[in-house]
Amino acid sequence: MTIENHEASTGHRGLQGALLKAFGANDYQLTVTGKRAITDNYIRLSFNAGGLLDDRPIHPTMWIRMWFPNGSKLHQRGYTLVDPDRAADTFDVEFAIHDGNAARWALAAQPGDTITASVLGTNFELPETAPKGYLIVGDTASIPAINSLLGAIGDVPARVWVEWVHSSDRSIPLAQTAHTDVVWVQRGADGASLVAAVADAAFDAHDHFGFVACDFKTTRAVTSLLRHRFRLNRKAIKSQAYWK
Repeated sequence: MTIENHEASTGHRGLQGALLKAFGANDYQLTVTGKRAITDNYIRLSFNAGGLLDDRPIHPTMWIRMWFPNGSKLHQRGYTLVDPDRAADTFDVEFAIHDGNAARWALAAQPGDTITASVLGTNFELPETAPKGYLIVGDTASIPAINSLLGAIGDVPARVWVEWVHSSDRSIPLAQTAHTDVVWVQRGADGASLVAAVADAAFDAHDHFGFVACDFKTTRAVTSLLRHRFRLNRKAIKSQAYWK
C-alpha cells in the first residue's frame, strides 16, 4: 500500500523528488519499532514496513531511498534492507554513524517515529550459472548489502574486502561461512589502501562474480581491477557507488 504524504511531497524534495515521481517511484511510511547499537559508531533501527514488502519480491541487496529532514527540505539516501520479513511486514536498517543528516536522524529516532521511503529500480539477481566464487568489495556503509549477498550465496566461496574507519568497525558481524575469506582494510586517502589490497590479491578469476559497493571513486577503481586484473567479464560484475 503506497501513501500520499504531504510532509514528504516533491515540493519539499526538490529535483530529486520530482524525478523519482516522474519515473514512477512509490512511497511508503515506515515506523520505527526498535533501536540497538551494534558498535559505538554503528546502529540498527527496526521498522514496520508500511506494506512495502507486499508490493514487490524480496531479493539480495534490496534497497530503498529514505527521506531525511534538512531544515525545510528533505534529502534522500539509499539503505539496504536487513532481515526483511514479508509475513511480519518488517525489516531493519543499519546506519554507519558520521556527521550527516541520516546519521543524526537515526541517532535521535525512537519507537513510533515515522519516515517516508521511496522505492524505484532496486533489482539484483544471482547469476543463473553458479560462479566458482565471489569477489566482494565494500566498506562499513555497504556491510548490510555484503551480508545480504553472503546470506544468499550460502557456502559458495567468497573473498571479501571491507574498508574500516573506526577500530570497532571490525566487530560488526559478517554473514561469513567457513568458505568466506575476509580482509579488513583501514581506510587511507581516497580509498587508496582498499584499492591496493584488492590489486595485490589479483588472480585469474574469470569464473567468479564480482560485487563492488564503495564510495564513487573507489568503486570505479575496483571495478576496473576486477575487469583487467582479475579478468572478470563486464556482465559478471555488479557495482554501485554507495556514497561520494
